Amino acid sequence: MQQHIAQGTNLIFFVPTSIAAIIAMYKSKLINWKTGIIIAIAGSFGAIVGAMISVQIDGQPLRRYFGFFLIAITIYEIYYMVNKYIIKKKKT
Repeated sequence: MQQHIAQGTNLIFFVPTSIAAIIAMYKSKLINWKTGIIIAIAGSFGAIVGAMISVQIDGQPLRRYFGFFLIAITIYEIYYMVNKYIIKKKKT
């Protein structure tokens, strides 16, 4: 499968997940609409620019860049969870 198709298919599955999360957060009254709209607009702009850039990149470098992106997100998530755990431990 071509990298562009695999990456696009992967990313398109975030749409129903995001919609479900928005509905759940709306029902729980946990949405800050002002911030959410700003993030949605910025995210939409970023998605359009990213799609235009990715079309110009060959499959192999794109695969590498996407891999680096996933590694960066993983490192951030681990850092966030460890800090959250440490802060929680200090409070108890």
